[in-house]
Amino acid sequence: MLKEIVIAIQSFGEVNQFIRTHKLWKWIIVPGIIYAILFMASMYFFSRSATHVIDYLITASGLGDRLQKLQSSWVGFLFTFAGIILWLLLLQFYFSLFKYIILIIGSPVFAYLSEKTQVILENKEQEIKWKELKKDSWRGIRLVCRNALWQTFFFIILSLLTLVPVAGWITPLIALFLECYYYGFFMFDYSCARQNIPLRESIDFAGRHKGLAVGNGLVFYLMHGLIGIGWVLAPAYAVIAANISLYKVKNV
Repeated sequence: MLKEIVIAIQSFGEVNQFIRTHKLWKWIIVPGIIYAILFMASMYFFSRSATHVIDYLITASGLGDRLQKLQSSWVGFLFTFAGIILWLLLLQFYFSLFKYIILIIGSPVFAYLSEKTQVILENKEQEIKWKELKKDSWRGIRLVCRNALWQTFFFIILSLLTLVPVAGWITPLIALFLECYYYGFFMFDYSCARQNIPLRESIDFAGRHKGLAVGNGLVFYLMHGLIGIGWVLAPAYAVIAANISLYKVKNV
């Protein structure tokens, strides 16, 4: 798994030269700017609502009154820390929902960019079938819905675990791992779709190559640390890097 994570990370390092060589910037910049604008909007909405959500949960569950009655600084510290962990989980959940909306909207562009990348890597003639792209886009939307349901299920479980002292403190890390896996898995599925691999088998493939998926999703997340430019480049870079990673694995 570690070897595949390294391959996925190294593939991102090759993306910039790949884009420049094959003049793909027009498929990167415009969708990227739209993504960046929507990302800023989603983070603004999160900053305005996350604290209210946590306050509502504390009030509705009666935890606030119980903590006041206990008058224990130690218990208060534990629940305050649990609140921070829950805030981090909510941040990841918001980002996850936002990501799925973007994946649905940008599915046709991602499908095209993925296919174009594979055509270049395999030195094939430029023969992109729009009917197949439509089919791949619809498959991508179905996969987004499936992954969103699973991540929501895991989010609910992890949210409950935040109330468990010490053990609940690692829940944001688990959530990040799941988020990276599902995002990378989505990017790889475009290649599986072009090979007429059924979705069920694509899911099994992702399970056998978790490292590629996690590595792809991890770098995608880290790119958001480059404020502005990272937001613009992250989605398209992840698509191209996913194809490069798969090409490397197949030719090892």
